[in-house]
Amino acid sequence: MEMVNCMNEKYVIKESDALLITDIQNDFLPGGALPVPNGNLIIPVINQYIKRFEAEKGHVFASRDWHPINHMSFKKQGGIWPPHCIQQTEGANFSPLLKLPMGTIVISKAIDPKKEAYSAFDGTNLADELSLLGIRRFFVGGVATDYCVVNTVIDACKLGYETIVLMDATLGINVNSGDVDNAFETMKQSGAKQVTTDDFADMEDIFPVEKSRVDVLAEKPAFRAIVKKKARMRPRGSAKKLPTEK
Repeated sequence: MEMVNCMNEKYVIKESDALLITDIQNDFLPGGALPVPNGNLIIPVINQYIKRFEAEKGHVFASRDWHPINHMSFKKQGGIWPPHCIQQTEGANFSPLLKLPMGTIVISKAIDPKKEAYSAFDGTNLADELSLLGIRRFFVGGVATDYCVVNTVIDACKLGYETIVLMDATLGINVNSGDVDNAFETMKQSGAKQVTTDDFADMEDIFPVEKSRVDVLAEKPAFRAIVKKKARMRPRGSAKKLPTEK
């Protein structure tokens, strides 16, 4: 699948940007009730995006399926899926490998037993939360590409957000051959951009490492002489470390 970043711009996250992590829950990962193949492999990439958004003052959201036990999508109720992500169960919990920051806004979806809801906007307060925060750009990753991700992205585009799909941070189920490719094409046709971590500015370019006062002093000959003198006077032995050595 071709990556689409028409302007070849390097993204720098702003306070008007939001990251939505879609459904990184135990039941959607290997060993769960409805696993996305290799779904756990994108978690380290998602954590990189989370770290970036934290550092650059962006906002982090996490959606989750939060089904009642009798949800209409389950096979016992005539649906197509095995029971999964049932409220207050281990399967509905976010993966312990996912490093959600304090202040993450959790969006619970598909809580109405009589209604399917793949999009994180469907029947939730997500749109209201984005509006309150003044969000303009909406970045999306997670699972599954061909269900919850694609439907969320379509709705975000309809609502007028500049929507960006994190291609290296999303995976699909591909129940039918071609489902994932079709989902990516649908998102593209809806107006969403498709990017990877390579399309973001390097963190050191955003936050250049400035010399500390100690670094500046260390360049001065007089300071270097004082340091050498203290080193000669320093007691020997592992239990005699300076307070700054921890």
